[in-house]
Amino acid sequence: MSDPIKTSKDGHVLEVTLDRPKANAIDLATSRIMGDVFTEFRDDPNLRVAIITGTGEKFFCPGWDLKAAASGDAVDGDYGKGGFGGLQELRGLNKPVIAAVNGICCGGGLELALSADLILAAEHATFALPEIRSGTVADAASIKLPKRIPYHIAMEMLLTGRWIDVEEAARWGLINHIYSPSDLMSEARKLAQLLASGPPLVYAAIKEVVREVEGMKFQDAMNRITKSQFETVERLYRSEDQLEGARAFAEKRDPVWKGR
Repeated sequence: MSDPIKTSKDGHVLEVTLDRPKANAIDLATSRIMGDVFTEFRDDPNLRVAIITGTGEKFFCPGWDLKAAASGDAVDGDYGKGGFGGLQELRGLNKPVIAAVNGICCGGGLELALSADLILAAEHATFALPEIRSGTVADAASIKLPKRIPYHIAMEMLLTGRWIDVEEAARWGLINHIYSPSDLMSEARKLAQLLASGPPLVYAAIKEVVREVEGMKFQDAMNRITKSQFETVERLYRSEDQLEGARAFAEKRDPVWKGR
């Protein structure tokens, strides 16, 4: 059996491709592999950005593999590091992740995309949370989606399972950009290289702050920053990169980020 997850590296960029014909569905074994892949990405100082996509042009990911479930995979089984798909519960992931949605993106596949920081989609991509029809709960989406798009639209998707096309997804702010299928990956790679050329310690601070202050009052969040309670922020302000940024600005040149 071929490896369900393909990976490749280009400089500071890791590309992760779901490759499980026919639909790129995720079973327990695949989820555990993804957890290992994204944990290694998190912990490798040479890697700065990841892209997650699927093989082909029909499916990004439909989520949980129902055939595997029918064969004995427990829905509450061991998904591995980072929970389902390796991303949505991975602690301390302070690097940008781009989802390149190349087709159908539903159920746990939409939850996987929601775990990314930026979502690019092909013109024919579609999105849904059809769990209601199989008597299950889209747990991660129930938490995340009402915070990402208007509440009533999120609830309509959760309560009815209806599909939305890529134009509607963009209208509600669910995705960042729409591309032709032939341009999707080249645009994702272009964006990844742009991010990889940026300051990794600043990205880490942004991701930690955004993640940790969710649900906090503004002043409480600001107090955590001013009282030096964010490890990534303190590391940034004690770093070579912070000095390099100031020097590069003064010298009118592009900074050279080292991530330290």
